Amino acid sequence: MTKSPSSPVDEACHHGLGSRAAAVIVFGSSASVLVVEIVALRLLAPYLGLTLETSTMVIGIALTAIALGSWLGGRIADQISPRRLIGPALGVSGVVVALTPVLLRTTAEWAPVALMLIASLTILVPGALLSAVTPIVTKARLTSLAETGTVVGRLSGTGTVGAIVGTVLTGFVLVSRLPVSGILIGLGALLLAGSALVEWRTRGWSGAPALTLVVLAGGLATLVAPGGCDVETRYHCARIVADPDRNGGRTLVLDGLRHSYVDIDDPTYLEFTYVRAIASVVDAAFPEGEPLAAHHVGGGGLTIPRYLAATRPGTRSIVSEIDSGVLRINRDQLGLRSEAGMDLRVEDGRLGLGRLDTGSRDLVVGDAFGGVSVPWHLTTVEAMADVRRVLNRDGLYVANLIDHGELAFARAEVATLSETFEHVALIGEPVDIGLDPSATPRGGNLVVLASHRPVDLHATQERLDARQTGWEIVTGEDLTAWTGDAQLLTDDYAPVDQLLQPYSPRSSQ
Repeated sequence: MTKSPSSPVDEACHHGLGSRAAAVIVFGSSASVLVVEIVALRLLAPYLGLTLETSTMVIGIALTAIALGSWLGGRIADQISPRRLIGPALGVSGVVVALTPVLLRTTAEWAPVALMLIASLTILVPGALLSAVTPIVTKARLTSLAETGTVVGRLSGTGTVGAIVGTVLTGFVLVSRLPVSGILIGLGALLLAGSALVEWRTRGWSGAPALTLVVLAGGLATLVAPGGCDVETRYHCARIVADPDRNGGRTLVLDGLRHSYVDIDDPTYLEFTYVRAIASVVDAAFPEGEPLAAHHVGGGGLTIPRYLAATRPGTRSIVSEIDSGVLRINRDQLGLRSEAGMDLRVEDGRLGLGRLDTGSRDLVVGDAFGGVSVPWHLTTVEAMADVRRVLNRDGLYVANLIDHGELAFARAEVATLSETFEHVALIGEPVDIGLDPSATPRGGNLVVLASHRPVDLHATQERLDARQTGWEIVTGEDLTAWTGDAQLLTDDYAPVDQLLQPYSPRSSQ
């Protein structure tokens, strides 16, 4: 029995691309798509904010790239010899990936629409090219209808495993050890190396030097491009800005947003208005100089814990900060001393609350932000019930809220607190808290306080006035009217990102 001769195309396709090589290419290209997707979120955060909308946009573009690439890859592989497509797809992807940091950072000051277009292309183009690799390689490996199911199933499974590995590797290893620009430039170089190797194996060509020069140029350009980061932590692009008017003044900027101001020489100096409001609430609610047992949901520059340590010696502050890099910045660049009486814990704020004993805290301060909003799981009835549980009978909860426009999120959060606590008050600009009905709310920071017991609001207002905040307090029926029919936030329904009105993430607090 004689075998039917293979066609020239089949022989050319199969030459130099064994089953192991095919699996490696599919694995690597699929992993690369997820690396680009996850890193793109971090690269865009300083300019678009780390919101649900930003995440949804990036995920949507990545899925579009996967769908488009898979469709086009299969269609083109039926018309052109697959061996001619794999190398170029990897090579062009490598160039675009490596140039992504400099492209985005040099266009960061453009209009948001233009920036989003550039961002979309830098995700879509390499994502589509890399996703096209799987159907191209699959076509190259198919030599008989009898093995179609085996080949397609094996390579599809390999691609899925590659995507999983790319996701886990990026989230747990790469981001915590390398800057995002380094990750993308390194990935681009690897894709170019893979392109050169495939070309050499399949066509005996080594034509990657020119593309390699492009990647190197992109890497060098990234070094001088306005990246805006002093330190890239696991969650943030972080920068420390010195205050030219105060020798010890430092501002902690996370993803383009001013998160904290610290005077490393004088912890009692409070720059941000909302911080002065929180300090005023605490000073009025507890006897002067009395040490407190406090818990802080969110660390940032640790401005309030530092203030409590300086004004209330013996205060024991537990701080739940999810980003170990932010705590490291406090120690290395913001002058945090070990004797400050703080127990700094790298943990999620909600989980940190759950670990505290019932009735163990005099004070809980909520000042955690993910991008431009309070993480939704820290805003719900269930979360507030946990806050109430850890507070003692005279305990106080005080939180920083940011909202704009119609203040829909702030109203919902106040309604949620009113469901949990007997006494709730809101502090802010008169125009924002309903004391000037004829004016349009401007939005920004608001401070809400809640407790089991009444708080001396007159004394609180005196403290606010002494600190020249210009803020006032609303409570009781006036606060109920301001809240209106706002819906409660629960673990089952808390659309915090949708309730927040859009604003520039570069706005200061």
